[in-house]
Amino acid sequence: QFWIPPGFAHGFLVKSQFAEFVYKTTDYYAPEHERTLAWNDPVLKIDWGLKGEPILSSKDKVGLTLTHSEAYP
Repeated sequence: QFWIPPGFAHGFLVKSQFAEFVYKTTDYYAPEHERTLAWNDPVLKIDWGLKGEPILSSKDKVGLTLTHSEAYP
């Protein structure tokens, strides 16, 4: 279990065939306030340790680079 402050970018990688991820939020879900960073942003240089292409959600496929992302106020 871990706490992620509001506005803090976060992500995870599942290396097993199946996974269940459950989370709580501090407020009601408001998709209009959701932002998605590109998982493969070259500026962030995250080594995901992948062998091949990842399976991504629809929103993760269209994530913006950090340079083009809206900053949290």
